[in-house]
Amino acid sequence: MSQNNPNLGSRVQRNQKKYKSSKRASWIKKVIVGGLGFISLLIVLGSIVFVFYASTAPDISYQSLSSDNSTKIYDNKGHVISRLGVQDRDYIKSNKIPSELKNAIVSIEDRRFYKHHGVDPIRILGASLSNITSGSLNLQGGSTLTQQLVKLSVFSTAASDRTFKRKAQEAWLALKVEKTYSKQQILEFYINKVYMGNNVYGMETASEYYFGKSLSKLTLAQTALLAGMPQSPSYYNPYIYPKYAQQRRDEVLNAMASYGAITQSQANAAKKTSVKTGLVSSHKSSSFSSVNEKYIDAYLKQVIQELKAEGYNTQSGLKVYTNLDLSAQKKLYDLANNDDAVGFPNSTMQIGATLVNPKTGAVNAMIGSRKSDIQFGLNRAVQTDRSSGSTAKPLMDYGPAIEYLNYPTYQLVHDTPYTYGGTSISLKDFDNKYQGTISMHKALVESRNIPAIRTLENVGVSKATSFLNSLGMTFSSDLSLQNGIGLYISTEQEAAAYSAFANNGVYHKPYLISRVVTPDKVSHDFTSEGTQVMSPATAFMMTSMLKGVMNSANGSGTAAYIPGLYQAGKTGTTQYPDNTYNGVLPAYAAMDSWFTGYTQNYALSVWTGYDKPYETGNYISAAQTNIAQLIYKYEMQYISQGKSNTDWTKPSGVTAVKSGGQTEYYKNGYSAIQPDKTTGYKGASLSTVLDSTKKATKDSKTNKDNEDDDKDSQKDKNNATQSSGSGSGSGSGSGSNNNESNQQTSQTNNNNNQTTNTQNNSNQSSSQQNH
Repeated sequence: MSQNNPNLGSRVQRNQKKYKSSKRASWIKKVIVGGLGFISLLIVLGSIVFVFYASTAPDISYQSLSSDNSTKIYDNKGHVISRLGVQDRDYIKSNKIPSELKNAIVSIEDRRFYKHHGVDPIRILGASLSNITSGSLNLQGGSTLTQQLVKLSVFSTAASDRTFKRKAQEAWLALKVEKTYSKQQILEFYINKVYMGNNVYGMETASEYYFGKSLSKLTLAQTALLAGMPQSPSYYNPYIYPKYAQQRRDEVLNAMASYGAITQSQANAAKKTSVKTGLVSSHKSSSFSSVNEKYIDAYLKQVIQELKAEGYNTQSGLKVYTNLDLSAQKKLYDLANNDDAVGFPNSTMQIGATLVNPKTGAVNAMIGSRKSDIQFGLNRAVQTDRSSGSTAKPLMDYGPAIEYLNYPTYQLVHDTPYTYGGTSISLKDFDNKYQGTISMHKALVESRNIPAIRTLENVGVSKATSFLNSLGMTFSSDLSLQNGIGLYISTEQEAAAYSAFANNGVYHKPYLISRVVTPDKVSHDFTSEGTQVMSPATAFMMTSMLKGVMNSANGSGTAAYIPGLYQAGKTGTTQYPDNTYNGVLPAYAAMDSWFTGYTQNYALSVWTGYDKPYETGNYISAAQTNIAQLIYKYEMQYISQGKSNTDWTKPSGVTAVKSGGQTEYYKNGYSAIQPDKTTGYKGASLSTVLDSTKKATKDSKTNKDNEDDDKDSQKDKNNATQSSGSGSGSGSGSGSNNNESNQQTSQTNNNNNQTTNTQNNSNQSSSQQNH
C-alpha cells in the first residue's frame, strides 16, 4: 500500500504529530485553567479571611494617631510610676515641618506614598525581591508609611504579634486612615510618633536632642540622618555607631537624589560631611513624671529587661502593670540613702536588695544602688559576682541534708580541725576556735563553718547542686565544697530561694511584671507557677533553726531581731583573700555583708559592700556588718504593719521534742542521728545530743557574749590565720588570691546577668570569711 501511495506514511506521521501536539496543548490548557482556578480559590479564601480579620480590627482615632507613643508603667495599685518617652516629645505641626525632611522620609521609606491608598502591592513585591538579593543591612519592609503609622499607634511591636491576622488588620486600618486624613496629616502623625533612640520620640525632639536646634535649622546631611534613623534607632545612633549611621544617612541622600528631591551633586556634597558634625555633647535631663524615678531606678530597669525577654518593644505604647509596692520601695530607698538611719560610713559603700512575696514570687521592691541619681544605673540587686557568704549554708548544706539525708535539727555535727581533701587548706571560723561535737541547730544559729562543710560533704556536691537548681540557681561551672560557705548569686535569686522555706517548700520564680496591655487593648497576664522543690517538713525544720539566728542570744543575726514578729533569716560575710587588700586591714574586715530573712508575707535579701573592695579604706568593719541586718529590720518592720503575723504550722510528718526549753524536730521515722561518714559516728538520742553540746555551749558562751567588744583583740590571731592561708570562712592559697583579684577587675561589667557567675568559685570561696 505504501508503495502504491508513498504519501500515506508521511500523512500518518503528520496526523500523529498533530494529535500529540493537540493533546499536549489540551494538557497545558488544563494545567493553566486549574492553576488559575486554584489561585482564584486562594484569593477568594484569602479575601474571606481578610474580611473576617478586618472586622475584628481595633478602632483607630485621631487621639491614637497623634498621641505620644510612650509606654506607661504602673505599680501594684494601678498608679502610673513612669512614662517611657513621654517626657522627651515635642509635637510639631505639618506646616512647621521642612519639606526637605518630608521628601527624605518619603524617598527612603515609601517612594509611592503619594500614589497608593494605604497599601501598596507593588511595594510589597519590590521589597520581597530586594530582600532576596540584598544583605542583612539593607532589608526592606513591604509596609507603607501609613501601615507603619498604624502599627505604632494601635498594635504591639512584639515579634510574637507579627501574624497574618495583625497584617490584615494593619492593612485594613491603613486604608481607613488614608480615607480619613490627608497625606500631609499622615506624615505629621508619623514624624511626631516614631522612636528616635535614647528615649526620644518624634523628629522635632530628636533634632533638639542630637543637634541642639529645631528641624527648620538642620543641614541637608543632618536631615537625612534623622530621616533614616527610625528603621533601627539603636543601630543608627551616631554617638555609638557612627559608621552605620553614616552609611544609612548616605543611603537616604542617594534615595533623595534618585527620587528627584535633590540633585546628585547636592547628595555628594552632603555625604562629605562627617556624621558627627553638629552633634551636641550634652543633653538636657529628662523631667521625671508621676514619681521621682530615682526611687525606682533599679526596679524600672529590671522591668524593661523582663519586657525585652518577653519580646516586647518598650517603644510601642504599652501599659505595663508591675508588682511594685511603691511605699515599700520608697522606704527601702530612704534606708539606703540616709546615712544616719543604719550607719553607712560613707557615700561609696553600696547596696543591692530585693523584696519578694513568698506565696507568689512577685518582686515588690528592688534597689540596686545608693547615693546615685543616674537613670538605669548599675543594678546590684541582680549582679551575681559577689559571694553570699554563710547565707549559702541553708541552701547548699543544711537544707539538702534535711531533704535527702533526713537529718533532724539536733543532728550531731563536728566543729573540729578540718582540711579540705587533697589540699593543705585548713578551714576555721571567725573566732579561730573549735566547739567539738554540737547540734546542727547550734552550728547554723552561730554560723559555724566547719560543721556546714562537713554536712555538705555528707550530702554530696551533686545532690546539693540539684537542690540549688530547683531553687532557680544555675551555674556556669561545677560547684565544690568551698561553695557551701559562699555562692555567687544575686539578692533576687536568694530572696526567691529563701521564700521556698517560708512557703512550705514551694518555689516561685521571681517576676516583676503582672500584666501587659498592648495598644490594641489585648491583655497578657503573667504569673509564676509554684513548684514543690522540697518537702514541707524540710522547709519547716529549716525555718525553725533560722529563727534562732535572730532570737537566740548566741545568734549571728541578733541585730535583725524584731520583737513579736514571726521571722527567720541568715547572716553572711566574706573575708579578704590573703595579701589582696591594698593597705593594712584591721583585726576584723569583710568584703561583703549579707542578711536574708523572711516572714510568711515577705522575703528580703540585702547585700552591702564596695564596688572596689581592694582599694584602701573600702572594707566593712565588724560594726558595719550589721548594716545589712538593720536595713532588713527597719524595712520588714515597716512593711509588716497591718499584715497578718502568724507562725508556721508544723507539718503532720514532723515530730517535736523538747528538753531544757529547747525545741527540736525530726521527720517521722527518722528520729535517730544519721551516720556521719567523716567521723564514723553511728547515732544518738536527743538527750545524748543535748548532753554533748552542753559543755561546748558553756565553753563558748563567754567568748560569744563579748564577741563584739573584743574583736580587736583577735588581730594577731587573724593576721596569723591569713598569712598561713586560713580564714574564718576557710583557708586560702596564692592561687585564689589571683582569681579573686581578676574577678574584681571585671566586676562593674557584670551587672545584670541572672545566671550565676561561678568563675573561680572554688578557689574564691576557700579564701573568704563567712559568718
